[in-house]
Amino acid sequence: MEEARLLVTCPDQPGIVAAVSGFLYAHGANITDLQQHSTDPEGGTFFMRVAFTASHLDLARPALEKAFQEVVASRFQMQWRLAYASERKRVAILVSKPAHALLELLWRYRVGELPMDLRLVLSNHPDHKEEVERFGIPYHHVPVEKGRKEEAEERILALLEAEGVELVVLARYMQVLSPSFVARFPMRILNIHHSFLPAFAGADPYRQAYERGVKLIGATAHYVTEELDQGPIIEQDVVRVSHRHSVREMKRLGQELERTVLARAVRWHLEDRILVHENRTVVFV
Repeated sequence: MEEARLLVTCPDQPGIVAAVSGFLYAHGANITDLQQHSTDPEGGTFFMRVAFTASHLDLARPALEKAFQEVVASRFQMQWRLAYASERKRVAILVSKPAHALLELLWRYRVGELPMDLRLVLSNHPDHKEEVERFGIPYHHVPVEKGRKEEAEERILALLEAEGVELVVLARYMQVLSPSFVARFPMRILNIHHSFLPAFAGADPYRQAYERGVKLIGATAHYVTEELDQGPIIEQDVVRVSHRHSVREMKRLGQELERTVLARAVRWHLEDRILVHENRTVVFV
């Protein structure tokens, strides 16, 4: 059964849900899930995600989209997009030496929990080649040498473009991407960050947390923007710690959070559950 997902952002006003659901019903769609949110019913912004079966539509996809724009979207000044579950997004994973987030994504991909077309894994180190290729995924080693970062980014971009990559996942890729690189994938680069942003920036964050005597450690998944670690947040989680936890134990707990939080964020992006508005996200789960 073909599933389609319609995501809508527009000024809030009466009649939006009725217009969208009525249009889909008129063209043979069966709505299986509908979620909505408004920042303010009086003059706010309206967000909606509609999932529906597309197996019995009376129009081909281009004709359906054209009709929706003319009949509904233009009337309500909508920004919208329509995605189909069968058209899996082409994904690349970038990683450095820490492997915990990478291996979590690979395992979930293998068992079918992440509906994506994983095209490649790329790293600035050669360490994970054997593990990645065991999953049947191509592995590319692109070192980032001092003073030659721009050259390395050009090589990475060439590989991503050759595979038609639509989503880039930074699974603990320990290189700061240039603004020009980020601009090629607006709101399509996902990163995982230790703790709640922007706490404990820099080297050895778990030792910093230990020395500060923190009682909560966490992880944050977010979209990458030009401003380092300030992109729209998609998902966060925490675990309690105490004076009894060593740096090693805190790092283990933190890595568990990083794995699961990143995997959830990736899945929600793949399932078209995220709308970005200004520097915030609306996540329909």
